Amino acid sequence: MTQQDKQAVAETSQMSVQKVQPIPQEAFDWYDEYAHGIIDRREFMGRLAGLVALGFTLTTLTGALMPNYAFAEQVSFNDPSIQASYVKFPSPNGYGEGRGYLVMPDELLLAGSAAGEPKTLDPSKKAAVVLVVHENRGLNPYIEDVARRLAAQGYIAFAPDALYSLGGYPGNDDAGRAMQSSLDRAKIEQDFIAAAQFLKSHPQSNGKLGAVGFCFGGYIVNMLAATIPDELNAGVPFYGTPAAVELRSRVKGPLMLQFAGLDQRVNDTWAEYETQLKANKADYVAYLYPNVNHGFHNDSTGRYDKATAELAWARSLAFFDNRLRGE
Repeated sequence: MTQQDKQAVAETSQMSVQKVQPIPQEAFDWYDEYAHGIIDRREFMGRLAGLVALGFTLTTLTGALMPNYAFAEQVSFNDPSIQASYVKFPSPNGYGEGRGYLVMPDELLLAGSAAGEPKTLDPSKKAAVVLVVHENRGLNPYIEDVARRLAAQGYIAFAPDALYSLGGYPGNDDAGRAMQSSLDRAKIEQDFIAAAQFLKSHPQSNGKLGAVGFCFGGYIVNMLAATIPDELNAGVPFYGTPAAVELRSRVKGPLMLQFAGLDQRVNDTWAEYETQLKANKADYVAYLYPNVNHGFHNDSTGRYDKATAELAWARSLAFFDNRLRGE
């Protein structure tokens, strides 16, 4: 056997190990720590390097853990059933002005008067509105796609970018995470409150406001439920921590809370929050999905769990349909 043949056999053997052997749970836990600033990139990569002895390559590990937004498009940006644009909104108590991705369902629009001309709003038609809140790294392609998914279901969806005051999402999550951590948290929260109120008052809003958020965005949904409880008609936080303790007594729902079974960091906050929700006599339902990681809905990463994501999303859509479209 030539040296080249031996190398080919070795590479094939290594590929077989990687195909059969699942990525260890601790790798997902380390990514969660890294993504939330508990450890830095050097520490994260150093820990991953320790798994090489088990037959993994760093390329395999980072490819499974880091997002690939080419996988995140379920509804194309030029899908004929929607019309998307970027719009600004005032935020006097936040960073002064915000900007977000607004997606309108086609049924609310009039045909353009000429071929290729953008469609205009049909003022006689109304729809429920849903705020879509990103993770701790700005408005990335996955969150924009979630907004398009909602618009394809007939909602007016709006996804603000917390990084707008710094120029917007920079195109990669590491830089976005650093940018968001540099901002004043209280001002970011005010920006999202302003975005929710801007969206609810949209000329084509039916007056019913929903919100869905993921990770940091889940926290923002819980925060909105505590700060503007009379304006939020339905909130769906995915693996989000609760609002500040002093605000929680104001939460009344309706809320649908989605948790990942392996997400110990967030799940540890739930018992105390649920006690408060019960004391408030809040309208809520919570789901804990076993054996899935924080981020299981994000189809751009290895944490994505298709069956669980589809179940949680179907429940979310049914919840919005009942709370935002019903009487």
